Amino acid sequence: MSFQFVIALLSIVTLIVYGWWYNSPRQKGKRGEEKVYKILLELSDDYHIFNDVILDVGKGTTQVDHIVVSKYGVFAIETKNYRGEIYGNDDQEYWKQIIVTEVTYRRNPFKTYTYVTKNQFYNPVKQSLAHMYAIKQKLKDWSWLPVVPIVVFCGNAYLKKVETKYHVIYDDELIDTIQNYKTARLSDSDVQEVINKLALHNMREVIDDDSHVFNIRAKEREKEEKLSMGICPRCGGDLVLRTGKYGIFYGCSNYPNCKYTIQE
Repeated sequence: MSFQFVIALLSIVTLIVYGWWYNSPRQKGKRGEEKVYKILLELSDDYHIFNDVILDVGKGTTQVDHIVVSKYGVFAIETKNYRGEIYGNDDQEYWKQIIVTEVTYRRNPFKTYTYVTKNQFYNPVKQSLAHMYAIKQKLKDWSWLPVVPIVVFCGNAYLKKVETKYHVIYDDELIDTIQNYKTARLSDSDVQEVINKLALHNMREVIDDDSHVFNIRAKEREKEEKLSMGICPRCGGDLVLRTGKYGIFYGCSNYPNCKYTIQE
């Protein structure tokens, strides 16, 4: 085996490994977060930006991509670096991503094939609301202060059919969405206290990514166990089979106090 062949083989393997790493969900997510952070830097000095915050939520941790603190409110931002068509609503447990790819083969004559890829991902509104509640828990001394959940799609995604009463937006709408909140809720000294409180509760320096992922998976296992027993993972009520506008689903017996649902 020649030296040149070994070098060429190593180069090919390196490119394959790099391509896998570059296109991994974690790296795509990080690139999305970096893009949103650069957008947030367009805000004035009246806004303080936290990136990649980890908060303790009792049985585990939750990771917030960005938290923006201002005298007008606190903004909890969840970033999604996706492509394709996005479908979902506030109540669904999972949203759909549909990617349509057209590939033309150089044959005689040329022929184009259409490939459709369908994926599911956890409802980002529910994810963002969980972040909002975690932040509110840390800021109980400022109970009147609005904590605004925002979901930002920063890739080549098209929000084809998204039904929500919350902010689910494209990245070029982010600054305007934040600046639309114009009623001052805090004094300058209060803003600094809120910043200090969140910095105190930020566990990023003591919790690494692997530990956070372990906490998430432990919570998912606990949730799956409860679902398998017909127990609502949110409040412990019974899951009851029901029919609604989106078809058959299981809803919590404690509705309307608990609005947890899962599709059949």
